[in-house]
Amino acid sequence: MMYHLHTAELPAVVRAQQKLRVGDRVLLSGTVYTARDAAHKRIVAAMGKGEKLPFDLQDAAIYFAGPTAAPPGRPIGACGPTTSGRMDPFSPLLLDAGLIAMIGKGERNQAVCEAIIRNRAVYFCAVGGAGALAAAHITSCEVIAYPELGCESVKRLEFSDFPLLVTIDNHGGNIFNESKKVFAAK
Repeated sequence: MMYHLHTAELPAVVRAQQKLRVGDRVLLSGTVYTARDAAHKRIVAAMGKGEKLPFDLQDAAIYFAGPTAAPPGRPIGACGPTTSGRMDPFSPLLLDAGLIAMIGKGERNQAVCEAIIRNRAVYFCAVGGAGALAAAHITSCEVIAYPELGCESVKRLEFSDFPLLVTIDNHGGNIFNESKKVFAAK
């Protein structure tokens, strides 16, 4: 299936209706936050200390990306996904705290997959190696936390029909596991 969704619709579509399935294509619009491993480490430390977080995790979407500086006349430079596995140590805690969607590339570990199911969340993959194409679907970018981290600072992005693929759903579907089965059978 193909969906045109706004991030504000994710709680209904992902959690309540549990519509999204592995292989579904999504054009996502709305607010998404960037965070890579350095930012995840700080967010989790802040959670442990009871400190205010850079953004409300409830029903939020995180894009594992470290955008480059914006060229003149553009809100952002290249903004492709980074390898999601580096966020695996932090993701279950963030999902348990309300995170609804993660966007990146590559496989996730079993603990993350279980947290996705438990919290009725979703993991999307974006096309790797196409950071300039991805940037064409981002209409604004604002650093909101940890500016000293440079490209790894936390940013608030606005997506406009950002192309994604559901790769792990909250029904237990996992495109990586399904692909391995297909190739093993050949």
